[in-house]
Amino acid sequence: MTTLAPPAPVTAPEAAPTPRPARRRRDLAGRIGLLAASAVVAVVLLAALVPDLLAPQDPLEISLSESFAPPSAEHLFGTDQSGRDVFSRVIHGARQSLVIGIGATALGLLGALVLGLLGGLGGRLADGAVTRVIEVLYAFPGILLALILIAVYGNSALTQMVAVGLATMPGYARMVRSQVLAVRDSAYVEAARALGHSSPRILLRTLLPNAFRPLTVLITLGVGQAIVWAAALGFLGMGVQPPTAEWGAMLNAGRTYIQQAWWMDFFPGITIVLFTLSLTVLGRHLQRATDAGALR
Repeated sequence: MTTLAPPAPVTAPEAAPTPRPARRRRDLAGRIGLLAASAVVAVVLLAALVPDLLAPQDPLEISLSESFAPPSAEHLFGTDQSGRDVFSRVIHGARQSLVIGIGATALGLLGALVLGLLGGLGGRLADGAVTRVIEVLYAFPGILLALILIAVYGNSALTQMVAVGLATMPGYARMVRSQVLAVRDSAYVEAARALGHSSPRILLRTLLPNAFRPLTVLITLGVGQAIVWAAALGFLGMGVQPPTAEWGAMLNAGRTYIQQAWWMDFFPGITIVLFTLSLTVLGRHLQRATDAGALR
């Protein structure tokens, strides 16, 4: 008697592997992008640390006879309405913008650290209160909160830093809380408790490092976001006031003369775009490197 063999199981077709030439081109483009981003960040950091090394002129020197001079060999980025060299002002504005961006990110992360730890470790009542606070801050427009603080306390770099930090804090706080909740019940925290480690030691040496390692990527992304926020406030006239060289304030000063002297807005604006884009590229690369290390 002839028996029929059972049909072979049907398997899903495997995804076609990426061709080697295409993969090599993609990897090469990624390396080039990473090198370009690193170069842009390095130049901006150099400009912030030693602006006189790169700036050819005094950013506050007025020369009315050279007002609205277009870009040339003498003035690479042209001059503004007072004859000041725009290139020198962009270079010197890097320090002010970086200080505001880094300070605002640090304040936002510090506030998020307090709220996240209180919500993740403080019990159900504290977690509920922290969640409500985060939801209220999320519902309140960040730009409106920043404008209220600046209107009350005046225009200054410190006020701008605090305003941007408070505006970005809710997003960080939600991520910190979720990370603390995930790590709190993990096996290695339970193992540390079983070994008799004290609560402060578990918090400082086990819980915090593991909870915040994935959040280190946010530092690079957060600085770029804070710089954009600060530039937006400066563009609205709520930031550092002229004649101080700051990228957002330069945008605000140049918008009046956009048809007459396009370079007054173009070069500070493209600097903000390139720097924040470069920080994003570095942050994404760091995130991929962190994820790859975690899988090993």
